[in-house]
Amino acid sequence: MRTILCYGDSNTHGAAPRGGPRFDLHVRWPGVLRDTLGAGYWIIEEGCSGRTTVWEDPIEQHKNGALYLPALLESHRPLDLVIILLGTNDLKHRFGLNAHDISRGAGTLVDICRRSDAGPANQPPQVLLLAPPPLAPLAGTFFTEMFAGAEEKSRRFGAHYQQVASERGCHFLDTGKIIVSSPVDAIHWEAPEHAKLGAAVAAKIREILPSTEA
Repeated sequence: MRTILCYGDSNTHGAAPRGGPRFDLHVRWPGVLRDTLGAGYWIIEEGCSGRTTVWEDPIEQHKNGALYLPALLESHRPLDLVIILLGTNDLKHRFGLNAHDISRGAGTLVDICRRSDAGPANQPPQVLLLAPPPLAPLAGTFFTEMFAGAEEKSRRFGAHYQQVASERGCHFLDTGKIIVSSPVDAIHWEAPEHAKLGAAVAAKIREILPSTEA
């Protein structure tokens, strides 16, 4: 059995662009991933609304992804693979960060995984770093002021995250080449995009970790 941790924010949690309850277990992308991979893979969902890569949020508490990750690795060990999909919340205007710095925050999370012994045989788990997709136009949405100036920054995620993955020798996938953010709120994804991402990540995982099931 391959054990895989999906570490992300509200889009991994399954937040819907129109608010209300999160998407169903089989609609949000980690659930699609689980259903697509089938027997031989155990998918652990760890999505939290507002989670950042490494930054302390002065308004929302307990959102620093770097602080929570080490205990999480210990809790779910042994892990064959950790999927990291964070950085969108780092775009909030109050942090004042650029795409380069945000990608470096994601790189710190990769480093935490690579320094751990939370993989099989007390070795580090493999890591798949996902670059978040660009934001949709923010004008007129709930997030217009909160994410002021973020659209252009988000379009640079793919190149910066790829560089981080290359430097660290970890696996990489640019979600911006697969899905788009919803025009409803510019941040979250519609159900069909979750389906696309779940299927694409499943294909990538089959390359990285073939099933151990006969």
